Amino acid sequence: MPLYLIILSCIVPILAAALLYYVPSLRPEGSTNYGAFVQPQRPLPSSDSLRLTTLDGQPFDLTSLRGKWLLLTSDGGACPDSCARKLHFTRNGHASQGKNVGRIQRVWFVTDDQPIPEKVMEAYKGTVMLRADPKALSEFLLDDAERVGDAVALEKKMDSYLWIVDPNGNLIMHYPGNQSDPVRFRDDLAKLLHASSIG
Repeated sequence: MPLYLIILSCIVPILAAALLYYVPSLRPEGSTNYGAFVQPQRPLPSSDSLRLTTLDGQPFDLTSLRGKWLLLTSDGGACPDSCARKLHFTRNGHASQGKNVGRIQRVWFVTDDQPIPEKVMEAYKGTVMLRADPKALSEFLLDDAERVGDAVALEKKMDSYLWIVDPNGNLIMHYPGNQSDPVRFRDDLAKLLHASSIG
C-alpha cells in the first residue's frame, strides 16, 4: 500500500498539470500582476529606426542595454510634477530591490529640446537620459490603436505610462504613469525579478 501511495503522489501532479494545460477553462481566473501586459511584445528598436542621443548629443543605441531589466519613462525636458513623480516611482522601485538593483536600469526618454532642470539631474542620477523624437518613439512604446493624432497627442499618451523591458529586449508591461501605485509597482518588479533567472 505505501508503494501505491508514493506512485500516486508522483502521478497526480503531472496529470493535474496536463489537464490544466490542455483544458484552459479549468485554469483559475484573474492575475496577481498590477501592470498590463503589452500584446504583442515589441523588441527594442535598432539605432536606425529610433535615433537617440545622450544629453551631450552623442548617439546612443538602446540595444546596448539588452541584458538588464529596463524601467522606461517619457516626458519633456522641463519635467513638470507628473514627470518627477514617474522618475520618483522608477527610482524608488529600483532602489527597493535589494541585491537585484544591479539587474535594473532606469531610462528617461526626453521628447523635446528643453533644458533639464539641475535639481532633476541631481535627484535622478543613475537614470540614462536620452533625447528622442516623439513620433519615432511612439512606434516602439505605443500600439497601433494608440498611435493616432498629432505629435502633441502622441506625447501625452506616452507621458501617461511607465514601461518595463525584459533582459531579452522585449517591451512586456506598462503602468498608468504618475497615477501608479508605487507599492504595487515595486511588488510587480520584485515578482518579475524573483521569477526570472535572466538579466
